[in-house]
Amino acid sequence: MVCGTKLLYSEPVQKSPHQQHGHRCSFSPDRRDPYLRLNTVTVFVRDHERSLRFYIDQLGFTLAFDFLLPSGDRWLTLAPPDGTAMISLACPQPGTGEYQLIGRDTNATFLTEDITATFNEWHARGVNFHTVPQGSPGGPLSVTFQDPDGNSFSLVTFDEISQAIQSHRQEHREQEERERRAALESEMARQTQRKLLPETPPTLKSLDCYGNCFQAREVGGDYYDFLALGRERTGLVVGDVSGKGTAAALLMANLQASMRNLCSSYWNRPYVPMALEQPGRMLQTVNRLLYENTPENIYVTLFFAEFDDNARQLRYTNCGHPSALLLRCGNSLERLDSTAPVLGLTEPWTCEIGECQLSSGDTLAVFTDGVTEAFNDRGEEFGEERLAEALVRHCELPARDLFAAIADEIKQFNPDQQSDDITLMVAKCR
Repeated sequence: MVCGTKLLYSEPVQKSPHQQHGHRCSFSPDRRDPYLRLNTVTVFVRDHERSLRFYIDQLGFTLAFDFLLPSGDRWLTLAPPDGTAMISLACPQPGTGEYQLIGRDTNATFLTEDITATFNEWHARGVNFHTVPQGSPGGPLSVTFQDPDGNSFSLVTFDEISQAIQSHRQEHREQEERERRAALESEMARQTQRKLLPETPPTLKSLDCYGNCFQAREVGGDYYDFLALGRERTGLVVGDVSGKGTAAALLMANLQASMRNLCSSYWNRPYVPMALEQPGRMLQTVNRLLYENTPENIYVTLFFAEFDDNARQLRYTNCGHPSALLLRCGNSLERLDSTAPVLGLTEPWTCEIGECQLSSGDTLAVFTDGVTEAFNDRGEEFGEERLAEALVRHCELPARDLFAAIADEIKQFNPDQQSDDITLMVAKCR
């Protein structure tokens, strides 16, 4: 099925150098009534090829269809520049009634916004005009021309039509400008959000770490960070704001600013025995800020870990986030499961602090659900099991290369459209 025409049978004939793509559908997707338009106006000619050259070379038409019908007749159709109604060239047998129609007035009229420009252009190409464009004051301008077989056509213009075309052209330019500005703003937003995320990992004595985020759109709600907590402690953070797009990106930026500010507030003070409560107290503040300043259906999943570079100790809170994976040097796997509800949905809010000791060769992977929920073309998820297997396969690599190897496996598993932000942080104990 093609726009406006159904071909029950077709056999392509030898194509001319002009490709068959002149026909364009004028269908507007917001219309609810059945699609309907004028398809073709039939013009009877003596020689298909001679007429084909006239319409293409002199009138600037484009070949739309060129087929053999079941009857053996050639269906040759050409489209003017607007592509919405077409000329069909029929070559009847001599002696038939249709053959007698060659060389007469076709009663077909071409509409142009600038008849003088079109007249001059076509006349320079050798089109045979009867006169120059003429008209009465306030009325349409018109002129008659012929094809090589003497078939005559009218070329007309109306002031109202010219004004409407100019108006549409202006609307189109304005729409293009709006789209250009929107694309520029999206790119600036993408670059700005990119700058908010850490460009380089911290340099630690006992931990080699690396993280990155691949957004499904220009901006998104995934968040990762390395936070300097002082006294040779580093915060490892991976979060995921509910929703996508600009709204999630704005909340992600707000979350990052809050986390950095609160980390500085809670950790940069004289060390006291109550330091074990610092992650919980800080996250309670984060939860309250989210709860009070976001819509009721917005929340954040977050994995926050405090790593002691001297003791190689990890204290963590998992706030409704996918379980982090800890691959021990002997290839045994531990899951750092949720220890608290998601952030921003309830108040009051409490959490538990998990602890684990890292040893040389241990590898930690923290990720958003965009990693495990990446789908292949069969509808299968990448899943936690595949991620764990990838960790084992590439565990000897340094953190940056390990990240790249896993990201490559995810991309090969899901080579098509990415549906969600993908964020991954890996950390290897030296």
